[in-house]
Amino acid sequence: MPKVLEFKLPDLGEGLTEAEIVRWLVAVGDVVAVDQPVVEVETAKAMVEVPCPYGGVVTARFGEEGAELPVGAPLLTVAVGPAPAGGDGTREAQAGEAHVGEAAADAESSEYSGNVLVGYGTGAATARRRGRIRPATPFAAPAPVAAAPARVEAPAPGGGGGTTLNSPKVAASAPAGATGPVPVISPLVRRLAREHGLDLRALRGTGPEGLILRADVESAMKAPASPSPEASIALADGTPGAAASQRGTSSAGGERIALRGIRGAVADKLSRSRTEIPDATCWVDADATELMAARAAMNAAGGPKVSVLALLARICTAALARYPELNSTVDLAAREIVRLPEVHLGFAAQTERGLVVPVVRDAHTRSVDSLGAELARLTEASRTGTLTPGELTGGTFTLNNYGVFGVDGSTPIINHPEAAMLGVGRIIPKPWVYEGELAVRQVVQLSLTFDHRVCDGGTAGGFLRYVADCVEHPAVLLRSL
Repeated sequence: MPKVLEFKLPDLGEGLTEAEIVRWLVAVGDVVAVDQPVVEVETAKAMVEVPCPYGGVVTARFGEEGAELPVGAPLLTVAVGPAPAGGDGTREAQAGEAHVGEAAADAESSEYSGNVLVGYGTGAATARRRGRIRPATPFAAPAPVAAAPARVEAPAPGGGGGTTLNSPKVAASAPAGATGPVPVISPLVRRLAREHGLDLRALRGTGPEGLILRADVESAMKAPASPSPEASIALADGTPGAAASQRGTSSAGGERIALRGIRGAVADKLSRSRTEIPDATCWVDADATELMAARAAMNAAGGPKVSVLALLARICTAALARYPELNSTVDLAAREIVRLPEVHLGFAAQTERGLVVPVVRDAHTRSVDSLGAELARLTEASRTGTLTPGELTGGTFTLNNYGVFGVDGSTPIINHPEAAMLGVGRIIPKPWVYEGELAVRQVVQLSLTFDHRVCDGGTAGGFLRYVADCVEHPAVLLRSL
């Protein structure tokens, strides 16, 4: 009889705690090979194809397309080993239902690859998998089912009724004086609860083994508080109480769009930036006529075409070498400014799935041609949704070209935890005083939003002025080459 192994949604790295199923690549009864992609999921950072570390027959899938699963939740089960005589996909599936519980015991003795995802692989890799914080009071793990449910359910302690992952009400009162470790592994979840004054011990987690997820904290934030007796009656002068006022101002309709995936990640990061970073913005108009002429000359000389963004990226790396204060981050816990030795240049890219910021690694070591090639590669990957989480994280400075939207200026929000962002508007003909006479020149507005904790206005102004000088006189860059 074949062994049935359970493949759980693996840790996709970069602190991600959940993913949305976009498209199943296999069906129940399909034969899969080791490391074959079985599902396409969307995380808060990228679209990812998840490979299965087991080879065999798919006996069950967990979650329909569009469902959101936490890391560690069952994804599918695979029957491995010799198939029974006369067996078919249906019989394999039935065997899977009966033997899913053997997955953990069989995992170490089965055929699986050694180079896939966190929590799976060789025996040594399995031994090193990240441990979960287990609560003092045991929570039941989600029970696997053969059909593909739209939501994952976690039964309450003691065998009571289950709480649905996507249910709007997930908070439950903890027993008075409850002690022991809180079932939370995500720093983001802890911070979110702390910022909104929520006691994690009073929440019932819907993740595996009662793990408290971000969705649980957000649901508790949305849950209405119990009204006080005074709120349900009118005041002495006839003014309606608080409850009546709230009823009068509540919205009865309107389209609701879930803040999850990339949209949710962007919302969280921008909110955190505005909450933590005391930002300021300075800007200047620059005559880009000579820069555009230099670009035309480069392209006329042959070789790969040079983009304006690549030239601006090279100018940014030269400016950061002069003003390293802006290539830094702030360590709040240590109350220190950390100046970073490498420049990993992020650039904003608008896609059908939302705003993403791919990162050019080691931009300070690249030429204009190398920057242009990497920018083009990452832009194409952004459009096709094939960026990896590693290509979307680790930036130290961001270049934002909002001129492509036909606007001149902006005061962008810093990409937390970075310290600055350079914004570039459209380059258009404008009246300009050139060599003492009025002329029509190619003019661009440059803006710099910076963290006022890492530097003062003099440094920010010096950086922006140097960038403008390089735009107006590209020969200035020769000194830094």
